[in-house]
Order: sequence, then C-alpha cells, then structure tokens
Amino acid sequence: MAFDPQTADRVRWILADHPGISEKKMFGGLAFLMGGAMCVSVSGRGGLPVRVGPDNRARFVREPHVQPVAMGGRAVVGFLRVMPDGYRTQPALKKWVQRGLDYAATLPAKSAKRNKAGRAVPKRRRAK
Repeated sequence: MAFDPQTADRVRWILADHPGISEKKMFGGLAFLMGGAMCVSVSGRGGLPVRVGPDNRARFVREPHVQPVAMGGRAVVGFLRVMPDGYRTQPALKKWVQRGLDYAATLPAKSAKRNKAGRAVPKRRRAK
C-alpha cells in the first residue's frame, strides 16, 4: 500500500519553516528526517509513525488512537503509530509532528559518510 499523499502534504506544510528537514522513502512510506534522524513518517500501512523516544513512549501510548509500532513481530522502541483519527485535525497532526521534532532535536546530527581521504562519500542510487 502506498502512503497517503494528502497526509504527506499536511506534514510538509507543518515542517515548511523548520530547517534541516529532508524526506526519504523508507519502509513503504515517506519519512521526514531532521538532521538525518527520522522524526515522523507517513506510513504505507496506515497511520503516522512518530519517534517519541523510549522515555516518552509509555506516556503517549495511552492517548486515544495510538499504538506501539511493530516490525517483523517485534516492538520498535521509541516509536508509536498514531492512527488517522488521532491526527484528523491540523492541530492534532501538528502536536504529533512536534513531538517527533522534539525528540529528534535531542539526537546528534548524522554526518556524511567519509572515505579514507576524508571526503564525503555520495549515496548510491538504486536503479529503478
């Protein structure tokens, strides 16, 4: 299943004024990264995976329309899936995107991979 492009546009609108945001297709959805760290994603499986960190996970999972994220039958620590009813309104979506941004801001920025000479190594592009 493809991710919901309307939800992706709503997230883009919220993130428009935030520096250092990039997008990357991952795990059948569209992930939004801050400084190379994923903060929120529009999932192809439905819902909005949000990176809240292990310390916030227990508190936020009790909110309506929220469930733990699982991949391959295993819980993904620090992530929650917000179902569409949990971000139907723009203020609700903004709340969850901000939670993802807040946690991503606590993580160190990822630097570009470097070769032995110290030069940045460009990412390989897969043939389509």
